[in-house]
Amino acid sequence: MLLGRRHEREALERLLARARNGRSAALVVCGEAGIGKTALLEHTRVAASGFRAERAVGVESEMEFAFAGLHQLCAPMLDRLGALPDPQQAALGVAFGLRAGDPPDRFLVGLAALNLLAEVAEEQPLLCLVDDAQWLDEVSAQTLAFVARRVDAERVALVFAVRDPSPAEPFTGLPELLLDPLGEADARALLAGAVRSPLDERVRDRILTEARGNPLALLELPRSAEPAHLAGGFGLPDALSVPRRLEDAFQRRSAGLPTDTQMLLLVAAAEPLGDPALLRRAAAHLGIDPDDAAAPAEAAGLLEIGDGVRFHHPLVRSAVYRSAAPPDRRRAHRALADATDPRAAPDRRAWHRGQAVLETDETVAAELERSAGRARARGGFAAAAAFLERAVRLTPDPAGRARRALAAAHAEHEAGAPASALELLTVAAAGPLDALQRARVELLRAQVALHLTRGSEVPGMLLDAARTLTPLDATLARETYLQAVEASLLPGPTTHRLGVAEVAAAARAAPAPSTPPRVADLLLDGLVTRSLRGYEASVPVLRRALEAVDSSDHDPRITAVDEGDSRRWLWLACRVAVALWDDEQVYALARRHVRLAREAGALARLPAALTYLAAILVHTGELARAAELAAEATAITLATGDAPLPDARLLLPAWRGRAAETSKLYASIVRDATGRGEGAAVTPAQSTLAVLHNGLGARLLLSAWRGRAAETSELYGAIVQEATRREERPAVTFAQYALAVLHNGLGGYGTALAAAAQPCEYDELEHSNLALPELIEAAVRSGERERAAAALERLGSRTRASGSQWALGLEARSRALVSTGRAAEELYHEAIERLGRCRMATDLARAHLVYGEWLRREGRRQEAREQLRTAHDQLSGMGMEAFAARAARELRATGEQPRKRTAQPAAALTAHELQIARLVATGATTREIGAQLFLSPRTIDAHLRNIFRKLGITSRRQLRNLEFP
Repeated sequence: MLLGRRHEREALERLLARARNGRSAALVVCGEAGIGKTALLEHTRVAASGFRAERAVGVESEMEFAFAGLHQLCAPMLDRLGALPDPQQAALGVAFGLRAGDPPDRFLVGLAALNLLAEVAEEQPLLCLVDDAQWLDEVSAQTLAFVARRVDAERVALVFAVRDPSPAEPFTGLPELLLDPLGEADARALLAGAVRSPLDERVRDRILTEARGNPLALLELPRSAEPAHLAGGFGLPDALSVPRRLEDAFQRRSAGLPTDTQMLLLVAAAEPLGDPALLRRAAAHLGIDPDDAAAPAEAAGLLEIGDGVRFHHPLVRSAVYRSAAPPDRRRAHRALADATDPRAAPDRRAWHRGQAVLETDETVAAELERSAGRARARGGFAAAAAFLERAVRLTPDPAGRARRALAAAHAEHEAGAPASALELLTVAAAGPLDALQRARVELLRAQVALHLTRGSEVPGMLLDAARTLTPLDATLARETYLQAVEASLLPGPTTHRLGVAEVAAAARAAPAPSTPPRVADLLLDGLVTRSLRGYEASVPVLRRALEAVDSSDHDPRITAVDEGDSRRWLWLACRVAVALWDDEQVYALARRHVRLAREAGALARLPAALTYLAAILVHTGELARAAELAAEATAITLATGDAPLPDARLLLPAWRGRAAETSKLYASIVRDATGRGEGAAVTPAQSTLAVLHNGLGARLLLSAWRGRAAETSELYGAIVQEATRREERPAVTFAQYALAVLHNGLGGYGTALAAAAQPCEYDELEHSNLALPELIEAAVRSGERERAAAALERLGSRTRASGSQWALGLEARSRALVSTGRAAEELYHEAIERLGRCRMATDLARAHLVYGEWLRREGRRQEAREQLRTAHDQLSGMGMEAFAARAARELRATGEQPRKRTAQPAAALTAHELQIARLVATGATTREIGAQLFLSPRTIDAHLRNIFRKLGITSRRQLRNLEFP
């Protein structure tokens, strides 16, 4: 009977009812140790009639084993592994050490776990209980949090118990249930049931006061007091906290047991698997009879040994382990190492051996290093770092210790722990390193700084590392020079930061490229040439770089090293393709970036790839698809929990793009945190706001091309305000380019001209090129023909060097705007012809628009109607509302009323539903769509039912007959 927990029981029973009805959900139960989380989980298991229940328990000593917690939960269900798609089977197999393969992305493992749970839930509803989730290994916690955010229409309920008043990463943002202390009446009732002997009223009141409503304290504190004390009015000793007092009570209870029993308890506490056979073997190594030694512990209510080894409460385990003398701990770990099969569990054996050693030991250190390699191969970078850090402490040779510290720093950086990486770099730098190792230390230090701050010092740090590497490793030196160029192009503080030109000038000292040159070699040479010798001179080598990237995707002769080089620089190659106005390449590369991220399950990279592809689709006129991808990027970022927040209020408005609301909340959080002196709370809020503005870039561009003035202005103001505060000039120029597009569509040419000026002056890789046609159109319409002519000269030089149909079509359209008579008409025809042969449909539609406007001003109304009608149909079909309205005004001026577009049935769908409907219409199966969108098949089916209802259809075949924008 759970006293005083009616509200909590009802919340969990509602969770079960939802899961029974096919509406999955997750809940994080929070509270201090002993508050009743475990009891509430047990109540949930009992109440889950008709459910299959699986359980996992986080163990503090298990935190160093990658995917250990996830494996514990999923192991009983692995008989259904064969029902998953092959990539997901492989991901789970590698993560659990069941098969060899490349390290899987943790989110692909998450998708596989999600679908495994969904498969099991097809037979009967599934309840997953995870106790002490704060002690899960890092990657298991991240994976299960991802699963909890993605469950939707499955019959799955997940309950996590976390020992804290509120969940830390990665469970932040999931629904929470906070367990408060018991009320006085319930506390009295629980205490009365626990203490059968006479209890002095003063002692009872003292126990109630000191227990503070903690159920375990009410049950255990009386057991730690002598009966005479309970009857005679003596008080219990004060303690700092209830959990600490409980640990003290368990320590006192175990300290009174026989020596062999205490040692057996310590071995059980150090062994997280709860394997009775392993416990028996370890006891034998210590000369202990496990049956005799276990009996007093079981009688004391501390331990149960049956099919598994189970402590009465996790606090018993921690009390036993923490109170043990260090020599006894080492004896326990040594016995466990000796009892562990080196072939079946080499990593656990290595870990126990590492904990058993007091002094340095090269044999054990080498064993830990091998375990780190296996952990890395399973995708467990945090686990690899833990093994390596222990190996560093045990390495006797200073040079070996420095080498392992450098490897551990790399693992910490890969695991997303930059502070730990920097600490290990300090250890590495203090040891004897050769020149190459020392250069790698400086390189990693710069890479960590780039990850942490993108500060103004980063390009210079990378240049210093590149110079040091030049005589030591030419290939790595050139890659580091390219990283420096890339860092100078990234958003970040520009004050006191080396600009692209300065970095490029320094990069001239890079060693000669390899033969044949790799993608990184060609990109470096091309970008250095662009900065030092001008755009036109850089085009040939940059085009070769794009060709090399393209060939790596389908040429069987390309080596794995070259393919990896290509993938590493894919994002930069996309930007180069836009700079060259290579519409086919940028479309192909952006789609490839998304495809590779999907195939790898790399959800950390996928949102950025989706956002970039969305921006390209805006230019190709596929605004509805762009909105779908932007919505998917937002959903994935929410599901992966990549933006941990100090205040959950900030999360939803940030990702919904409500800039004013988010900024107000952000200011409030920072003000309150600063006032309380809690500087640590400010940084997560700042990172969240940065994520907001990065995500809003695609929304801003989409909103601008759609011509939605209020939305664009709000997004623009928020982005510019934050980017200005952070001194991120590239973000400002991008926002100004989008604003120029908006106002050219609305006919606010003076505002458009002012907005386009700065992106054109600031020679950023992409946006200066894209902004030039906007400036020319705005300048011509504003009567500033000299400014238009100057911009046209610059545009023409670049477009002729590019030679693409997109580039030459834009030049022809822009030149027509500043021309008159027959020359203008020929240029309009050329623009329409060239842009009609490229992907960028928005620019083609705008060419028809400006040509129609010119024809109307020339008095050729009939011909103008034809062009304006075409423009209006194309622009309104794409959703470019402001440009379409401009075409409609011009049509009315010719005496023709523009046709109203009939509403498409698909307009009733959300962006997410539209994406699913489009995939179904192409013939994709439910399972294929689920794999692509990182959702379970049942969730896809639930969305399909909504789609059918909204569209008034009943089958996939009918869906394939519909037209989608």
